[in-house]
Amino acid sequence: METNQVVRALSALAQESRLAVFRLLVQAGPNGLPAGQVAERLSIAPSSLSFHLKELTHAGLVAAVPRGRFMIYSANYTEMGALLTFLTENCCGGNPCVPISPSACKKPREKSES
Repeated sequence: METNQVVRALSALAQESRLAVFRLLVQAGPNGLPAGQVAERLSIAPSSLSFHLKELTHAGLVAAVPRGRFMIYSANYTEMGALLTFLTENCCGGNPCVPISPSACKKPREKSES
């Protein structure tokens, strides 16, 4: 993932409503949700939601697909995975650390020489 893509994605998520929208769409799964349901579940005015969805879509984190007369929005799991990979690729000094947790990055204690 290119650095400019990372900055765009993080910028899109660095706003409370957009972060909530993205998290809801991640929870909704690949089938996504229509904009009306997103607005209702998060109590966001449709005009504001439209702006937030546009920002998330522009950042590549959300995809919009027409289904009948509705637009269905879903999280772009590929882009989300690429972002997480970019953020953790240097985790633990290059040592694998899955799942990511502070304890996974701890090096084993060396035995003291007596």
